[in-house]
Amino acid sequence: MPPVPADPTVLHPMPDHPRVVLLKPLVTSPLIEVGDYSYYDDPDDPTAFETRNVLYHYGPERLVIGKYCALGTGTRFLMNGANHRMDGPSTFPFPTMGGSWADHFDLITGLPGRGDTVVGNDVWFGHGATVLPGVRIGHGAIIAAGAVVTSDVPDYGIAGGHPARLIRTRFDADDVARLLAVAWWDWPVGHITRHVRTIMSGTVADLEEAAAQAGRP
Repeated sequence: MPPVPADPTVLHPMPDHPRVVLLKPLVTSPLIEVGDYSYYDDPDDPTAFETRNVLYHYGPERLVIGKYCALGTGTRFLMNGANHRMDGPSTFPFPTMGGSWADHFDLITGLPGRGDTVVGNDVWFGHGATVLPGVRIGHGAIIAAGAVVTSDVPDYGIAGGHPARLIRTRFDADDVARLLAVAWWDWPVGHITRHVRTIMSGTVADLEEAAAQAGRP
């Protein structure tokens, strides 16, 4: 009997651990896109991810999270709606408070934004990581616990600190290029299932060999 992959449509992939949810079957906002098997872990209420962990998301910017990402408890994404004017004496958003102040709503519309927030595939976020608007995090990256990510993180980079800085890359430049060419996260899920051990603990050459068996470059 061929190996059976995990079901990407089940909200709680670990029945004995309700603190873990797959995000793709959870999110409802058209401004949030999540790939298969990316999960969030929270002992309180992981199903409140959209409201508790994606903040100031008033649009139109999107949050895009790739496949096979692991989001530790308290991982938060601050979106462009958090921006305030900074070119005048006060940053207070008077028009949002209503009353006649709302007549000046033009003062807070069209504020400069940083665009979509994009997370690649196979990214691991440590406990309490925070990502600021418009950041792009590459494939295979690791974001350390408590990190505040204010700028882009390269593929297979490890970033930590407040603000986050690139600590190192997980592989040298040649191996990163090879890993990106393999792009195991785009393999058919059946082939991934047959090669879980290689994906988790094999060498780059092992992964390339597994990719060849799937008929990929």
